[in-house]
Amino acid sequence: MEARHSALCAEEAEDAVKELRAELAKAGIILPSLGLDPVSLAREAPCPLMESGGCSVRTARRLAAVPR
Repeated sequence: MEARHSALCAEEAEDAVKELRAELAKAGIILPSLGLDPVSLAREAPCPLMESGGCSVRTARRLAAVPR
């Protein structure tokens, strides 16, 4: 049961990364390092974290403006 939960959790996280990448692209924002944190995937029972990586000040300001 736990292995199945871990697999679903990882699958859901991958889908969320794809969705976020697509929505950011619609706003003209690209985060090249966007992906899953490999350390969180290496746990015995993975519960993945997303990693956005570094971005320029310009990109950070564009991200901050999206919710407005």
